[in-house]
Amino acid sequence: AVVSTQSTGDTEDPTNININDVLGNFSLGLVDSLDTLAIMGDKEEFVTAIKNVIDTVSFDHECTVQVFESTIRILGSLLTAHLIITEWTDIFGIRVDHYDNELLSLAHDLGSRLLPAFDNSLGVPYPRVNLRRGKSEIYNRDMCTAGAGTLILEFKMLGRLVGDPTFESVAERAMDRLWEMRNRTTDLIGNVYDLERGEWSDPMSGIGAGIDSYFEYLLKSYVMFGNENDLHRFNTYYSAIERHMKRPREGGDPFYYANVHMDTGEVQNHWIDSLSAAFVGVQVLHGDLETAIHHHALFYGLWLKYDALPERFNWERRMCEYSLYPLRPEFAEATYLLYQATKHPFYQYVGETIYTSLERFNRAKCGYATLNSVLSKKQEDRMESFFLSETCKYLYLLFDTDHPLNRREDFIFTTEGHLLRVDRFARERMNVLNKEARTANISHMFTCETFPRTRQQTAPFSDEFWSQVATMINLSV
Repeated sequence: AVVSTQSTGDTEDPTNININDVLGNFSLGLVDSLDTLAIMGDKEEFVTAIKNVIDTVSFDHECTVQVFESTIRILGSLLTAHLIITEWTDIFGIRVDHYDNELLSLAHDLGSRLLPAFDNSLGVPYPRVNLRRGKSEIYNRDMCTAGAGTLILEFKMLGRLVGDPTFESVAERAMDRLWEMRNRTTDLIGNVYDLERGEWSDPMSGIGAGIDSYFEYLLKSYVMFGNENDLHRFNTYYSAIERHMKRPREGGDPFYYANVHMDTGEVQNHWIDSLSAAFVGVQVLHGDLETAIHHHALFYGLWLKYDALPERFNWERRMCEYSLYPLRPEFAEATYLLYQATKHPFYQYVGETIYTSLERFNRAKCGYATLNSVLSKKQEDRMESFFLSETCKYLYLLFDTDHPLNRREDFIFTTEGHLLRVDRFARERMNVLNKEARTANISHMFTCETFPRTRQQTAPFSDEFWSQVATMINLSV
């Protein structure tokens, strides 16, 4: 979506892959935000949006799209909306008259059009397909790890809903291949793989852009479907990340996760990116709450410093390296998940801080705008669909403590913030959410009425630790 409500793609230049391969000419903003309407209780608008999707959305276009983005934004949302209508009436109380599985049919059609991406001997999908002709010849050589490893939840759920094992098979094959491609000594995996040469073109390993959601989906695949191999793989990677990437600041307790070479563990650069905030949520799901709490503090400090998260922050120079802020949801997501795990009101205070910044600097005439720079606060005429599907959703759920979703454990959020059901038998076997993560609740120490407005009195970490974080990022406190 764009803030001025003009064109949703570069219609004058169809080859502008940076815009068109994400937007896809299939009403991205409308589709990606469907379940947000349901979660926020706007039943009438949800039903209207569903009818608009059924009446207007088609994937029969001469259009090249990213397999990853189309899967997490479009396919995932269609599956969730279908489940809301057909299986989750007890949660949302929404019925769509004369609904005949049209959303599932759309999802099946899209999934089928994405399948040609897997047509190679490596088992790793090509990053792009043409929706009408299959495999694309445009920018289709390099596949990032997250692009190949963040399909399993949506593809597996689609396959089970439509009764076609092909989708599950190709996604599982990609996960198996990625596991084989890790360095067997360090247990680290690279960022970008050259599909033509069959080797890593970017051997940088990290928890941020290019890899982030691969780790997330290994753990969530275990939670959803109970596959012990996924849990084993996640635990192996998690140990390797702690061993090779985690770097304490000299003379203090705060830490960050450095980008390292997958073969040696040597530091490759001096920045962390905003996408790595999502790893805090993965740590919460994994049950490593203490680490998640202290990791989150780093991003909270950066938010206080800039009223947003820059795409990259240089931890050696202690300054912003890439100043764009495209309304990313990862910090809001981590804040919501930490509140769910701890019920500590500090995280609602952080959510209020996020909301205040968005209202002050991102609010525009027709929505909320990307910041061209967190330094100048100059706005761009662009609002990514994930702002509606994730950022707004997580903030809403953070404050609506009585929402039915906040009292259930039979669903999981995809990396785009869509809801998918957890397999009942997997849920019975699941032990990844350890007792500490389930029962850690220090809310008895505070109430909303007595909640102090100063961070120092309420934070779940010491003043000394916070002072060290501030020094680490050059934040005045």
